[in-house]
Amino acid sequence: MRLKLGRPDLGQYAHRFDVSPATGPLGVTFLGVASLLLDDGETAVMTDGFFSRPSLAKVALGKVSPDLARIDAVLSRAGVDRLAAVLPVHTHYDHAMDSAVVADRTGADLVGGESTAYVGRGHGLPAERIRVATPGEPMTYGKFTLTLVESHHCPPDRFPGEITDPVVPPVKVGAYKCGEAWSILVEHTSGANALLQGSAGYVEGSLAGRRADVAYLGVGQLGVQSEDYIRTYWAETVDTVGAKRVVLTHWDDFFRPLDRDLRALPYLGDDLDVTMRVLDELAAESGASIHFPTVWRREDPWA
Repeated sequence: MRLKLGRPDLGQYAHRFDVSPATGPLGVTFLGVASLLLDDGETAVMTDGFFSRPSLAKVALGKVSPDLARIDAVLSRAGVDRLAAVLPVHTHYDHAMDSAVVADRTGADLVGGESTAYVGRGHGLPAERIRVATPGEPMTYGKFTLTLVESHHCPPDRFPGEITDPVVPPVKVGAYKCGEAWSILVEHTSGANALLQGSAGYVEGSLAGRRADVAYLGVGQLGVQSEDYIRTYWAETVDTVGAKRVVLTHWDDFFRPLDRDLRALPYLGDDLDVTMRVLDELAAESGASIHFPTVWRREDPWA
């Protein structure tokens, strides 16, 4: 455990919350941690859908389960009543715990690896609504093409391994093992494309030959890695796909409910200030810009 107390002040990054509001049919809405809603007015897909956000005490000492009231409140506020697909970036509780509920509420497919399938089965989601992805094989939902590429969780992975039995909440958080971790590539018929990198991990060379103009880059735990690790992570994601606009996710304190103002994770678990210092240097070298998304706001990162 790190001894540095407190947490980064998001106020120093206020000017970075500058992604343009969406004015056209295609938009992305940040809903905390690595949950992103992508919609084009006809079809909508979502990563994770983690909205319960139980307290630290509950996570550390008790059992967790989806909070249906919080999930419904977020879906209502975000204007979500129908989704085509819900895609957990891996199956730790802070990504996948609510995903089957969100899929059930919205008629979506639950898409991921075998571990994600067991999360869906534990919730009782029908088999025809659980889609086990083949790495590298494109999937089409409306005008969106989604490709899941093998990735890794950022070290340390506190709950490694795969889920091999249905997860039936309430359970200890350790029941939500990491499972398959993904880099998600999104292409839209409008020409817009993006990399959705939910966790600050990578598989060397896995994104070679892929292209994305925008990278939604997960930075959870990145600030406690070595500078060499951070540089390699950037090289294997942002530089490899050629993204020139980088929007950061997984920086907010996910023990705090979404109906309160977001704040950064505490220094005991991460250091956003270190992350920003190194990433700003890398962005300058790459000719890229770094931004934060504004929660609840439908934005156009391609504008």
